[in-house]
Amino acid sequence: MTVITAQMVKELREATGAGPKDCKTALETNDGDLQKAINFLREKGLAKAAKKLGAGRAMREGLIETYVHFNKRLGVLVEVNCETDFVAATDAFKTFTRDVAMHIANSAPEYINRDEVPEAVVQAERDLQVRRAVEEGKPAAVAEKVAEGRMNKFFEEIVLMDQPFIKDDSKTIAQLLQEVVIDIGESIKISRFSRFVLGEAAGAESQEAE
Repeated sequence: MTVITAQMVKELREATGAGPKDCKTALETNDGDLQKAINFLREKGLAKAAKKLGAGRAMREGLIETYVHFNKRLGVLVEVNCETDFVAATDAFKTFTRDVAMHIANSAPEYINRDEVPEAVVQAERDLQVRRAVEEGKPAAVAEKVAEGRMNKFFEEIVLMDQPFIKDDSKTIAQLLQEVVIDIGESIKISRFSRFVLGEAAGAESQEAE
């Protein structure tokens, strides 16, 4: 068994910002492997973040952030909430809201979470993917599983929390949000957004008139 030294604990604390006791436990659990210990602490932190997000805390503070593309033809308005005005004023929270607004502008999600997608839309897409899988020669039972896997891609295209973060596609917006919760120590949520494209409304009105 690897002996955990004070220097190892110090290095892990500097890399993660975790307390000495947690660092020592992480190193002991992972036989002194620094990278595994970092991952261990990160997963532990994400688990705590998930509990915070599901704790039913009141989130009435926050910011309404805007993003306007350089050519003034695309804009986003998004509301991000937190528990206190103190957190709303922090650089971490402000950066998150700006990043979310920019991401929405570029990735054009239609919904925030999967449960907002109408069931009829989900079922129609699932049926379509099953038919495609069958047409590709997959047996019925296999086609169902293939379709389910493809639904993840469907949600990724239209659901904000499922989308890879535009500035770092190794994480989703949901994972980014969890990381910010860990950083600020408070529950946050993306409540609503609107994305405006110049001429889009006029085009819709023209189609209705026809």
